[in-house]
Amino acid sequence: QVQLVESGGGLVQPGGSLRLSCVMSGSIFSINVMGWYRQAPGKQRELVARIRSGGTTNYADSVKGRFTISRDNGRNTVYLQMNSLKPEDTAVYYCNVITGWGREYWGQGTQVTVSS
Repeated sequence: QVQLVESGGGLVQPGGSLRLSCVMSGSIFSINVMGWYRQAPGKQRELVARIRSGGTTNYADSVKGRFTISRDNGRNTVYLQMNSLKPEDTAVYYCNVITGWGREYWGQGTQVTVSS
């Protein structure tokens, strides 16, 4: 089992920045992939960014150059640094991990609202 707890969401003006954190606990040795997804009202959940155990990252086209995913193995935490935020980035952001056995876990979500 893996438990995920997100934090760092909030209200920010367009052009501003936020950093989301996801603290992982439990069987974290089994995690192969860590990522962030988001879901806006009336839309499907979509991948924002992903980082693999080897360090490879990939991003949605809509956030490339603005968002950065990273991890701190010592703190069992994965981060999403979000810069140059736009109103269309408004969504609930979810932390996601996939284990080596193919099991998938989700956090509870954290709201990000970009508005003036």
